[in-house]
Amino acid sequence: MSESSQPSPGILPHEEKLPPRLDLWIALVFFIAGVAILAVCLGMPTYREQQGEVYKAPGMVPGLYGCVIIALSLWLGTRAWRAGALDPAANPPRPPRVGYSNVRLALAAALCVAFAVGLVGRMPFWLAAAIFVLCFTALFEWQAGLPARERAKRLAAALAIGIGTGAAVSLVFERIFLVRLP
Repeated sequence: MSESSQPSPGILPHEEKLPPRLDLWIALVFFIAGVAILAVCLGMPTYREQQGEVYKAPGMVPGLYGCVIIALSLWLGTRAWRAGALDPAANPPRPPRVGYSNVRLALAAALCVAFAVGLVGRMPFWLAAAIFVLCFTALFEWQAGLPARERAKRLAAALAIGIGTGAAVSLVFERIFLVRLP
């Protein structure tokens, strides 16, 4: 491993300063996501249409989150632009970092999409959440070369975590927050 891919002394890997151009790209992605969230929320029924209270409008909280994401992405983009995001000298190529994997990122994203599109609404929410957490935990805890007994322990732990999470999330949202889950 080269010295340039090593974190600076006293700095944790997640505290390393990233090139401004990367911040600009991240700002753009979050800006698009925030606008998409806001657009979907504006299309949701209003509290008047539902003949209810203003705080019961289904798009209110997600719309607020969309506005916050838009504001923060504009702030990040402005900061990146001022730091020289468009200047090639301020954005030198970086060597790949050890321990980071685009495959793992893609797997996490695929699991989230499978949860949102494939599980939610097709089965009780607690079961969908339990299956999602089970799969996520099992896949990300998997290590090649483990003895069968250790693998069985990890799968049993993932199953327990999945069932516990599914039950806890359902109970908290339905009993404490009074939110009807799909």
